[in-house]
Amino acid sequence: KQARDLVKEFDGQIERLPRDWLERLGKEKGQPLRIGKRLVIMRAKEKREAGSFPYRLVLRAGMAFGTGEHATTAMSLRLLEQVTRRWTSDWSLVDVGTGSGILALAAKCFGAKRVIGIDADPTAIATAKENARLNKIDNVDFRVTDVRRWKPPPKIDIVTANLFSELLVEVLPKLKRSRWLILSGVLRGKQEDELIGALQRNKIDIVQVRRRGKWIAILARL
Repeated sequence: KQARDLVKEFDGQIERLPRDWLERLGKEKGQPLRIGKRLVIMRAKEKREAGSFPYRLVLRAGMAFGTGEHATTAMSLRLLEQVTRRWTSDWSLVDVGTGSGILALAAKCFGAKRVIGIDADPTAIATAKENARLNKIDNVDFRVTDVRRWKPPPKIDIVTANLFSELLVEVLPKLKRSRWLILSGVLRGKQEDELIGALQRNKIDIVQVRRRGKWIAILARL
């Protein structure tokens, strides 16, 4: 019953998994994820070239969230590419709830000078650091940090936050030091309305709302 309730709220399907499900998952191959004309993302098991894309990210997701295949991650990546398309290299990003580090690493590909990725889960940060090494990307500051206790730097150009909606609304005042916000992890309907209301109360302008399935991602500007 709990599984059915979760499917009803968050979408998806119920499937009985074999005991070696994690090992099998690691061997699966997925389609490359193309982000604009600048970045292609693929799993570590895949041996494909980037083709006409200037940048390629190869990810080993492990138990951390984020190979780019989930709607929230894909929408956030595309909004990040859209916003930074004409930016120079002198900009900064903080990725809150970094998971596998995919958004932080994409920011480095797009030219960010300073990148911080935070997550409360040590497994996520270990995976993010491994993905950085795998792609030979350095100068990304991955930290095990609870966003509730996180002290944001005085100036940030863009914050990406893929969090549960209640937590996102709670920490939104902390994110106001950024010029741009990309917010995801929110379901359409009640959660969307609550987040939009919180943005309006904090006098943050909504630039764009993307929807895919039951999920949304919001681009906002201060």
